[in-house]
Amino acid sequence: MWDGESGDYVRSGGQLYLTFLFAVVIVFLVLAAQFESFVHPAIILVTVPLALLGAVFGLKVSGLSINIFSQIAVIMLIGIAAKNGVLIVEFANQLRDRGLEFGEAIVKAAATRLRPVLMTSLCTAFGTIPFLLATGAGSEQRRPIGVVVFYGTLLSVLLTLIVVPAVYSLVARRTKSTQHTTRLVDRLLGAKQPQAPALATREQQS
Repeated sequence: MWDGESGDYVRSGGQLYLTFLFAVVIVFLVLAAQFESFVHPAIILVTVPLALLGAVFGLKVSGLSINIFSQIAVIMLIGIAAKNGVLIVEFANQLRDRGLEFGEAIVKAAATRLRPVLMTSLCTAFGTIPFLLATGAGSEQRRPIGVVVFYGTLLSVLLTLIVVPAVYSLVARRTKSTQHTTRLVDRLLGAKQPQAPALATREQQS
């Protein structure tokens, strides 16, 4: 039975794992509400394991261990990695709505979103360089955060541009975007609207 500082570390570590699970679930539910689908959020969250691989690799190369600070940084990676998947999946849906063929929409979405994905991810990764080079008091707390975010972001962005389009092509062929649903509802409502002027005219005559 652990006690003292060791016990606090074990308990806080278990809580962070639970927090990580809750963070993934919350991101999934938010994306499901945005895309009105459970398939598209699952495709986007494929990027999370890729980011975790980069984080573990960075800790191994830097000779650091998994601690509270690196676990906090891993939770940050969920949002950073999911952002890249959102850019590609959402644009692929928009291209399909415009009438592009399924395969062509995937390729064009990945090519078009290449620059935004690289710019945002590289800015995030390079922004953590001061944490990587930190020295002096408190550097042992900042370095794990910088290592996890830097390596996790770089590896996830490289693999996301390949894995997300591949997974999208495998599981999203029968899905529809939110714009498709919106246009369908508008079309149904528009079919009923011509009856309204007639009712208004009869009310005025009476």
